[in-house]
Amino acid sequence: QVQLVESGGGLVQAGGSLRLSCTASGIFFSINAMGWYRQAPGKQRELVATISSGGSTNYLDSVKGRFTISRDNAKNTVYLQMNSLKPEDTAVYYCNANIKETFVSTYAVYWGQGTQVTVLS
Repeated sequence: QVQLVESGGGLVQAGGSLRLSCTASGIFFSINAMGWYRQAPGKQRELVATISSGGSTNYLDSVKGRFTISRDNAKNTVYLQMNSLKPEDTAVYYCNANIKETFVSTYAVYWGQGTQVTVLS
């Protein structure tokens, strides 16, 4: 069974940094795009950053220049380095990956369990 396991959330002062990690475990054939989403209380889940299998990236405008997404394909892991954190970055962060379980299957979307990031003003 494929699972995405996240780590790295926590409590930080405004201006501080955190690094989130998300590792895909289980048996699968390949991973395509990976990404990070977040959901603040009372708000819809929003896309924060994505990275393709080839390393192309996209970011939410409000995090450009502060957050960096990267991946280690050998470790089936995606990272989100978050610098210059602001109180408005407070949310539950979810990782997401498009995974193909077998050679003949199609890609399916998997989600992590979420990790809380709280930025104090």
